[in-house]
Amino acid sequence: MRFAGNLNVDLNDITMNLVPFPDLHFLITSLSPLYGLLDVQLPPRRLQQMFSDAFRSDFQLCRADPVRSRYLGCGLLVRGRVEISDVTENMERIRPRLDFAEWNPDPFKLGLCAVPPVGQQHAMLTLANNCCFEGIFTNILSRYGRLAERQLYMHHYDAYMERSGFAEAAEAVTALRDRYAELQRPSGPAAAAERLAPIV
Repeated sequence: MRFAGNLNVDLNDITMNLVPFPDLHFLITSLSPLYGLLDVQLPPRRLQQMFSDAFRSDFQLCRADPVRSRYLGCGLLVRGRVEISDVTENMERIRPRLDFAEWNPDPFKLGLCAVPPVGQQHAMLTLANNCCFEGIFTNILSRYGRLAERQLYMHHYDAYMERSGFAEAAEAVTALRDRYAELQRPSGPAAAAERLAPIV
């Protein structure tokens, strides 16, 4: 967003295209290549490999595997000198392996920036609104439940809020989890096996 490009994307575009329902505004991110500035010997990634990596759990910036869940929308922000035709070709290559909501006929939002990251020819940031948040919220609720059952650390908040606020927050997270669960459609064994196949 900081640099000029062939196809600029701003926060309004991301919000409009990736948040179909106001309460489901959580985005899972991945970065390809995923590296630090000390990784000076990291070889440049081919564009095809970069697209494949962006949808692998190893490249997610939180512990989740969105490929195993349903996508509500997906933003691809590409940096570097790449052709739109090459990006479109790779989008069409990976789309059959991803489970998109049927009410979203054009699930990808694409942004192109001509300025590559330091030390790389190109890179891609993926922002996805995905039903894998059901599992993330389930984990949060489970961990909270274990702490709340024993009233651990609650006294730290007594000066700032009522303890009933914890129960209200847990109900709100439960409602979000259930909403994502509703949108996660069941798939047949054949469709699931095809969707879970690795993207290469």
